[in-house]
Amino acid sequence: MSAALPVLILMTSLVPAALTFFLPQAAHGWRGGLNLGGAVLKLGLIVFLLAEVAAGAVPEARLPLAPGLYLELRVDALALLFVTLSAVLWFLTTLYAIAYFGTKAELSRFFGFFSLCVAATTGIALSGTLITFFIFYELLTLSTWPLVVHKQDDKSLRAGRSYLFYSLPGSAALLVAIIWLESLVGPVAFADPPALGALDAGALTAIFVLFIAGLGVKAALVPLHGWLPAAMAAPAPVSALLHAVAVVKAGAFGIVRVIHDVYGIALVTGLGLGVPLAALASVTIIWGSIRALQQHEIKKRLAFSTVSQVSYIILGTALAGPFAAIGGLVHLVHQGLMKITLFFAAGIYQERAGIDRIDELDGMGARMPWTSLCFSLGAMGMIGLPPMAGFVSKVHLGIGAVQSDAAWVIAVLAGSTLLNAAYFLPLLYRMWFLSPAADAVRGDGAAALVVPAVATAAAALGVGVFAGAGLSPLSWSELIIEREYLP
Repeated sequence: MSAALPVLILMTSLVPAALTFFLPQAAHGWRGGLNLGGAVLKLGLIVFLLAEVAAGAVPEARLPLAPGLYLELRVDALALLFVTLSAVLWFLTTLYAIAYFGTKAELSRFFGFFSLCVAATTGIALSGTLITFFIFYELLTLSTWPLVVHKQDDKSLRAGRSYLFYSLPGSAALLVAIIWLESLVGPVAFADPPALGALDAGALTAIFVLFIAGLGVKAALVPLHGWLPAAMAAPAPVSALLHAVAVVKAGAFGIVRVIHDVYGIALVTGLGLGVPLAALASVTIIWGSIRALQQHEIKKRLAFSTVSQVSYIILGTALAGPFAAIGGLVHLVHQGLMKITLFFAAGIYQERAGIDRIDELDGMGARMPWTSLCFSLGAMGMIGLPPMAGFVSKVHLGIGAVQSDAAWVIAVLAGSTLLNAAYFLPLLYRMWFLSPAADAVRGDGAAALVVPAVATAAAALGVGVFAGAGLSPLSWSELIIEREYLP
């Protein structure tokens, strides 16, 4: 049974994806039932696995692809952190998307690729080898491109071309890195990292740079981030998925795997690679925040905020200290909860009131109180105000910076926090303190749209307030560091 669990988790997304493609447009009940049923089943399997993995079990499965080549799925503590986030947010985003699209056209195509995207993300989380990771990483590119261009208008098609323009060279860099490394040490399994210390330092450095370049595209590291703001042409459920759990998190998660389960912290530090990566992440954090401040469209501001916030994960990993690593890992979950809340709310504003720009938010706190409250909680979390999830992440990153003799990172975190406040607080001021237009919409709209936003906003608050509870994202991140990365 243990070996079957990773496969079952993957199939909960793959099967709905495969079946949804063949459903007629009018089969709304079947389409929603398939996707929600798969999401609920995945959540049930994950609840069972949380207890198993916490007790020390590591379920894994090997599926033959070709002679000597296997697809290896493995549920370790790090994989379960990412796949739990993916499963919870898939369920809520599916609810949201069903209400958002209603009876619009091409929904079988949309939900088919939507579920395929989640399957690829699940496969990335559960990958036990570099080759397995690369297969699912490419499946993610192939499944998200149709979502980005779903509207098929000029703006969406340009966004799709931009996405491929960045993604394909990134994939090539990642493939070269894998082939080069495995030509030196053989197949790389995350459970049994290769001994790289005896290899040429120059070659190891070059391979590492290729890994970061390949994974940094999806993680939106500067200057590889240009595709992400353009992708805001996609519908709101796609934006939520891209920013909270799928593409950008896949890149950041891959960098965590490479540092911890391929090279190892000691070797990354010994080669002098951690500080340059931390510096690049810091530049991305500040640059993304500055660019967010310059945007007048809500989704564009949120997009550049993602460019900034995802690099907290990379910064924590690159600093090579326990507290910093915990801060980076827990932010993988915290950022997902906060950012999906913001995009859910932005989508409700757009669909319910036709609001796309910041200057159209005047008085919406009174007119759409639940949506505005959710947006406000997400924004306060991104700023890092206590007791929100973002505060917990930033405290651990700050302590980790001091612990790793990188006090300069405190200035980066402080600058980022001030910029976060500068680009979020004016929106909250407009919502709650200015008067609405006379013809402004009243009411938040359909409960099926609002409930997912309320759930994620409550979660972003709850994981901050109850950060010390057992099985909280923070406690699980501490377990990962204690079990897998500390000697």
